[in-house]
Amino acid sequence: MARLTNPPSRLGFASDRRAFAPDQPKGPAPVQHSAPWKAWYKTARWKALRQTILIRDAYTCQRTGAVLGGKSPDPDSPVVNHKRPHRGDERLFWDPNNLETVSKAVHDSTIQREEQESLHQRGVWS
Repeated sequence: MARLTNPPSRLGFASDRRAFAPDQPKGPAPVQHSAPWKAWYKTARWKALRQTILIRDAYTCQRTGAVLGGKSPDPDSPVVNHKRPHRGDERLFWDPNNLETVSKAVHDSTIQREEQESLHQRGVWS
């Protein structure tokens, strides 16, 4: 008995069909205007420095004194905060004396409010 086979597709290859998909934008991808310093948070250097600060501060919030044991995104998870916002200044970003351990709750409320209130005095983030 002869083996049954599927007839060849008249639509072409899958990659050809994707090239003409109507939901895909035409032309080059839009340029992302992201601050280059945001990539510093993904480096091994930052991860090592962050761990050093957490150990130095004994996983204790430097603003409230609470011991931090949560895992992100818990309010009691530790966040390493820049005391003085670096705003792209590499020297301030990497300075261990400019870093402190705080809880996520403090970072996302008190510290963010302080930084937003001071934007008119220091300029806007780039």
